[in-house]
Amino acid sequence: MNGSLEALEDWVGPLLKKLQPAERGKLARSLAQQLRRNQQQRVKTQANPDGSKYTPRKKRDLRGKKGRIRRKLEMFQKLSKVTYLKAKGDGSAISVGFTGRVARIARVHQYGLRDRAERNAPQVQYDQREVLGFTDADLDLIRDGLLAHLTL
Repeated sequence: MNGSLEALEDWVGPLLKKLQPAERGKLARSLAQQLRRNQQQRVKTQANPDGSKYTPRKKRDLRGKKGRIRRKLEMFQKLSKVTYLKAKGDGSAISVGFTGRVARIARVHQYGLRDRAERNAPQVQYDQREVLGFTDADLDLIRDGLLAHLTL
């Protein structure tokens, strides 16, 4: 995947240098927003960038208090909301990532690190679930967005 990104960068670099800074910023913001939407959809479908499903969370009792049943066992339900998943684009870079405490949680799952679920809880080894990553469709979206902008 890194080879694809580097090839795309080599191809588009000289073309982007010909654009005015304001145009580059506008293009970067629109591409960042589209990439964020793709990441949101992928997180909602519980899929890694390669198309495989996330490792399911561990089985546990669904009843908390008497009379309550938790409805969804899907992971990262709120993680894909715009409040936490930010997209930024300026004339020199595009970034899509998490902010605040959520960034730490996403990093632990992204790389399969050890962490505590809460204070004074034992450390747990989390399975790797790639919350952020490029798919082939994302690279096509970037290429097509650049071509559409440059042909206008």
